[in-house]
Amino acid sequence: MSYYFAKTLSAPFDDVVDRVIASLKAEGFGVLTTIDVQATLKEKLGVEFPRYLILGACNPTLAHQALQAESKIGTMLPCNVIVRDDGDGKTEVAAVDPVSSMQAVKNPALEPVAAAVRQKLNQVVQSLQAAAR
Repeated sequence: MSYYFAKTLSAPFDDVVDRVIASLKAEGFGVLTTIDVQATLKEKLGVEFPRYLILGACNPTLAHQALQAESKIGTMLPCNVIVRDDGDGKTEVAAVDPVSSMQAVKNPALEPVAAAVRQKLNQVVQSLQAAAR
């Protein structure tokens, strides 16, 4: 079992970021955090790195359900979605598979919540498929 869902698109990075955020919104997620890995690595280490964003996505209803089932599950929230420059005009989108990541918790009450989040995040990635190569 993979720990993520991914698609590579032949589309400009900024366009893909906008499309991912719109697709997340359509599935009930907001983006709570945006980490610019390229800028951070340049600033902190002085290294060059391709464009790479980590979007911290949260569906409030499902996050609330997860927190009710497991008080420490906030250590695994929000759900990360990455957008990265894959070179040659390609941009990759990948989202965490919460079922895989939450297996370590071993709380059966989380299983339906993780499955619902998995379905929604997978839908986000799959919705980008029409432009994928």
